Order: sequence, then C-alpha cells, then structure tokens
Amino acid sequence: MNRNIRALFPMLLGPVLALLLLLAPKTFGQAIATPPELRISGAVSTPLVLTLADLKKMPRKTLSVVNPHANKSETYEGVLLEEILRRAGVPQGEKLRGSSMAIYVIAEAEDGYRVVFSLAELDSGIMESEVIVADTMDGSPLAAKQGPFRLVAPHEKRPARWVRMLKTITVVAP
Repeated sequence: MNRNIRALFPMLLGPVLALLLLLAPKTFGQAIATPPELRISGAVSTPLVLTLADLKKMPRKTLSVVNPHANKSETYEGVLLEEILRRAGVPQGEKLRGSSMAIYVIAEAEDGYRVVFSLAELDSGIMESEVIVADTMDGSPLAAKQGPFRLVAPHEKRPARWVRMLKTITVVAP
C-alpha cells in the first residue's frame, strides 16, 4: 500500500496545486496593502510612525480656512504639528533656546515636494502658527490626491507650504 501512495503522489501534486491557486484570494502574489503611515524622524529622541488611527487618538484641532487655489472655505481637522513633534521628543517651550533655535523641520510629500519650517515657527510659546497634520476636510477623509495626511499652515498668505500626500517629517539639527 505504501508503494502505491508514493506512486500516486507525483500525479496528484499538479492538480492539488492548481486547486490551491484557484481557491486562493485574488490578492495572491500581490503585496498586502498596509495602512498609510506618517514617519517622523531625524533629530528626535523618539522616532514615530503614525497611522490615521493614531492621529484620531491624539488631541484634535479644527481649522476653517479659505483655500486660494479652490477659492472657497474649507474646514480641516487634524493634530497640531507641534503636538506630534512634542511626542517625538523635540525641544519645545523653555527648552527651545540657544542652538535649538537653529533646528528646522522638513515636510515631504509622496511626490517629493518638500517644504521647510523653523522649529520656532511651530512652537506656540513663540508664535501661534496652528500648523496641523490634517486627516479630514469638511468632515470627510481627505481625497486620494490630497491625503491621507496633509500639512495645513493656515496663517500663510499663500498655501505654498501646505503639503498634500504628506509622508515624512524630518527634524534637522545643524
């Protein structure tokens, strides 16, 4: 009997593999989608990788702004960039002095677009910038061409430093 099973094994292997492929999910062989992430790195004591769910658990800020590109009022909701940097261990408040005043932040989009902020610009102890990492606009998740994360700098005359499809925030200490 054992010899008969061994003889059948090579003949059954092909049909069994074909059946497994037929029954496999349609994503078989494709990369499994991971949730969108925002990475905070560089001169930080605690590098962060944040998802949309992580942002939802943080203190929220709502901003109503007029977007000059769209020529309409928009309401964004998200987390102050200052709060995210605080959680990453970046100097703030009274600790932001001396050589720390030369620290800057690079925000980069999926398409390679990058902007720079001085750390002082993002510290509410120095100025009220209210720069947020938004994840919703007008109560809905950001559209694919805008999000899932968007940097919104509401007090700027032009939205040149509003970064859509935000993927990384890098803190640089010269």
